[in-house]
Amino acid sequence: MNNTSRLETKFSSFDDQSGLKDGTTISGYASVFGAPDQGGDSVEKGAYAASLAALKNAGRSVKMLWQHDPAKPIGVWDVIVEDDHGLHVSGRLLPDIQAGAEALSLIKAGAIDGLSIGYRTKRAKKTPDGGRSLSELELWEVSLVTFPMLPEARVGASEDALSQDLVTAIAEARTTLLA
Repeated sequence: MNNTSRLETKFSSFDDQSGLKDGTTISGYASVFGAPDQGGDSVEKGAYAASLAALKNAGRSVKMLWQHDPAKPIGVWDVIVEDDHGLHVSGRLLPDIQAGAEALSLIKAGAIDGLSIGYRTKRAKKTPDGGRSLSELELWEVSLVTFPMLPEARVGASEDALSQDLVTAIAEARTTLLA
């Protein structure tokens, strides 16, 4: 059991189309279950469940940051769900914020193509190859970043079109209700 208090990060990347919809909405997988990252760690199915439930019960949300900088929130994650494939995120960049406008421009130009999760490990076990199997994580934030660490997890990626459409519809409905 690993119970450290330091923030850890994992990276993933956008696909070639950048997963950008409606000018500011992005969606895709921030984490893919069972896929070892470049550091040898892999996340187990269910690793985010307790954290997402605790955030919901407390009325808090996972933050969308620019390059893991807590002083640079750049948007809002409207939907974060754990499904059979991984951790799916859908949210909106805020172009009225300077860093949000910069991120949007860089995504449109294809200069930024990564996502990264910021978390604290609550439970993990060593694997024979020297990595870790992460079974419980406290999710703090999902950032847009320059360098991805988990190539299998991409914005715009979906396990199937129906689940992608459902997540997008939920995000759009929430946006409409909050407007």
